[in-house]
Amino acid sequence: MRNDPSSLMLLTVMKNLRGLGYMIQIYATEDGETKPLWEKIVGQVSVLDPENYGHIDWSRFDVVVANSLAAHYAISSLMQEPFCSVQLIWIIQEDTLANRLLLYEEMEWEHIITYWKNAFKRADVVVFPEFSFPMLYSVLDTGNFFVIPGSPVDVWAAEKYQKSHSKSQLRIKNGFGEDDVVVLVVGSSFFYNELSWDYAVSMHNLGPLLTKYAKKGDAGPSYKFVFLCGNSSSAYNDALQDIAGHLGLHRDSVGHYGLDGDVDEMLLTADIVLYGSSQEEQGFPSLLTRAMTFGVPVIAPDYQIIRKYVVSGEHGIIFSKDKPDELMKAFTLLISKGRLSNLASSIASSGRLLAKNMQASECIAGYMKLLDSVLTLPSDSMLPGLISQLNQGEWKWDLFSEEQDQLSSDMIYLNLKKPTRDTSVVYDIEEHMTSLLGSKIASLNDSEIMSEDFPTELDWNVLSEIDSLEEVEKVELEEIEGRTDKSYGIWEELYRNAKKAEKLKFEANERDEGELERTGQPVCIYEVYNGAGAWPFLHHGSLYRGLSLSTKSRRLRSDDVDAVGRLSVLNETYYRDILLEMGGMFSIANRVDNVHKRPWIGFQSWRAAARKVSLSSKAERVLEETVQQKDRGDVIYFWARIDIDDELAKSDHVLTFWSMCDILNAGNCRTAFQDTFRMMYALPSYVEALPPMPEDGGHWSSLHSWVMPTPSFLEFMMFSRMFADSLDSWHMNASTATECMLGSSVSEKQHCYCRLLELLVNVWAYHSARTMIYVDPNSGSLEEQHPVEQRKGFMWTKYFNATLLKSMDEDLAEAADDGDHPYETWLWPRTGEVHWQGIYEREREERYRLKMDKKRKQKEKILERLMVGYKQKTLAG
Repeated sequence: MRNDPSSLMLLTVMKNLRGLGYMIQIYATEDGETKPLWEKIVGQVSVLDPENYGHIDWSRFDVVVANSLAAHYAISSLMQEPFCSVQLIWIIQEDTLANRLLLYEEMEWEHIITYWKNAFKRADVVVFPEFSFPMLYSVLDTGNFFVIPGSPVDVWAAEKYQKSHSKSQLRIKNGFGEDDVVVLVVGSSFFYNELSWDYAVSMHNLGPLLTKYAKKGDAGPSYKFVFLCGNSSSAYNDALQDIAGHLGLHRDSVGHYGLDGDVDEMLLTADIVLYGSSQEEQGFPSLLTRAMTFGVPVIAPDYQIIRKYVVSGEHGIIFSKDKPDELMKAFTLLISKGRLSNLASSIASSGRLLAKNMQASECIAGYMKLLDSVLTLPSDSMLPGLISQLNQGEWKWDLFSEEQDQLSSDMIYLNLKKPTRDTSVVYDIEEHMTSLLGSKIASLNDSEIMSEDFPTELDWNVLSEIDSLEEVEKVELEEIEGRTDKSYGIWEELYRNAKKAEKLKFEANERDEGELERTGQPVCIYEVYNGAGAWPFLHHGSLYRGLSLSTKSRRLRSDDVDAVGRLSVLNETYYRDILLEMGGMFSIANRVDNVHKRPWIGFQSWRAAARKVSLSSKAERVLEETVQQKDRGDVIYFWARIDIDDELAKSDHVLTFWSMCDILNAGNCRTAFQDTFRMMYALPSYVEALPPMPEDGGHWSSLHSWVMPTPSFLEFMMFSRMFADSLDSWHMNASTATECMLGSSVSEKQHCYCRLLELLVNVWAYHSARTMIYVDPNSGSLEEQHPVEQRKGFMWTKYFNATLLKSMDEDLAEAADDGDHPYETWLWPRTGEVHWQGIYEREREERYRLKMDKKRKQKEKILERLMVGYKQKTLAG
């Protein structure tokens, strides 16, 4: 939200993304002056407080683009499930952290480097604006670095500088006369800390030019050659003067200026800027961009990156680096009678216009191509337009007001920015992590760190000896105690104490705080979640109970149900992902009396609260009061409904349930359901296998947000287990078994069955003649959907009859009991209990056999006593 070149670049890219049809949601870590501009161009902006960073449902987005290191805290939840699979592009335009990494390595603060490396590793792509940044951040490289060159930072900084500085005054300040021709020689920005061979080579190449225009005793116009390199120490100037002396140059005609000074001052002062580097760079030289923005004509070698943008004779003069004579000719083209020629003025004007939007087109196209390569759009997405459809080519300068605030100090130089302690998240994390280790960080200018009072080797030896003596003493005391007679008291007292301890232990385990809160409640709603990132969206209180699909991410201070512990198939990542919330329901239905003893049961995905469609406190009271009055087993209440895009809802064709299902599932929902249903009931190919759903509008259940009687839930689970098994077997036997048939994006492929199973409750409730009542999540008002009377003639009750489903369930249980596996990978026996009549009869026979065996042993013992009698040992024996 700041008025700076970073915001200009990002706003330009986002505006073009909107032009291609992408839907964008903007989150800001702080408010700022450009917020109205973002809202006008892109849409609503949500400013996040630190306490709200974890309250964003990132799963709603196909890709998250984070801009700058300051977004680190806001996206920390992306490192946790269930958001780990969300695509993340992280744009880094500042080098504050890169400068601190050198200090971390010097101080051996590996824990901070590891922290940032893990953060960078989370991003699918880390994007830098220029090619030097990957080298600066090489310590954190995990193979995901990417460069999209192009940024308005140099033009922005140069224009701001030129508005507040006068060229004539800067020339006087630096000792240049009115008639002096100042030639500034710049080189590669990679060489900063030392006077490199790059400048020595450039002076050798410039020898003929310098000899002609800067020789001793030369009369006429005065030419001043200033080399911009190194720092401001005298060593750099002395080295240059030595080389100038060997070339026979006048001492006053050759000067040095350090890169640690005001670089813009020298660029604006110069009459000609000569790029003298012998190193060919991948990106366009930053100093040349600034010089062109200042309206200074430039001379540069014919490097590929320069020829890509600069037309020789129009935007600058390009010479062959291998032909020194061309450099002389290029220089004479810009000089006429000791002053700049008309061609120089024309080149300066054209160069200024070129620099204004140079590389803007490539930058915008680069982000478009990156999205296209990284992002796999969901099946229900409308594809964006082509890059060729954009009117791209320039930064959106017109969107920013002319009266802009002063550019912050950390954005003045792209390569040489000075970090600001009070605005950088880098220092906050640094101080936090070093304080955890009990150490104090050094300031930026400190060269030493304070010594710490660490234990010496002698201290460790003494401590080890003390531990050994204590261990020996402990063992001796245990041995003495073992040989000493003790009185344990009378048996009756011991028995009573043991029973009392068992009772207390039972109460502690079974009647914890959460269970006590739910005492007397008619209904419990299980909130299904699959990672710590979903914790902020879960409810607390007597009505709700968490259902964790990941043992490692269960909330510590709650009595959340461990779904993985209750159903072993969820230990397998593959089945846990494709079943997801339905897998949690299977775990509750598996020996349900062990975890749920209430007449009503409900479920709700954590996504319902994240998308603000969960029950309000008023709706909760209405639902609890309603179910207390109901004793029928044919009602289902739901509150999260299927949402269809507004544009689709406005279309001419009628949106049926199955057409909505197709929209949500890549157009394969109808086919998938029909083939699964046919396999489940063993229907021949000529029999219709798609249960009809009405076209009467109304609402349908979504996000697994519903409540029903517990017996109805068990019946629904019986149907769902068989349906999921048929879906899995059909998927496994398909020709493309390795690919998800119901999705195209990464998330859809990972949770392949989820969206279809989410809608399954609607088909089951409709065709099993359940009363379907929609609960408004805000007001709590109740409204019946698809009345049973209106369904007559449409319901396929014969397929959803409880007796038929029970017989099918027993057939599967018998096959599982006999080891008759119909498929290589059979899911059904692993989704719950396996029971059929034969198991009951076998168990009854086993109990009867044990009973008869016990009677036989008792009779044998009595008979033996009658025949032999009792024998008493003699007193002396």
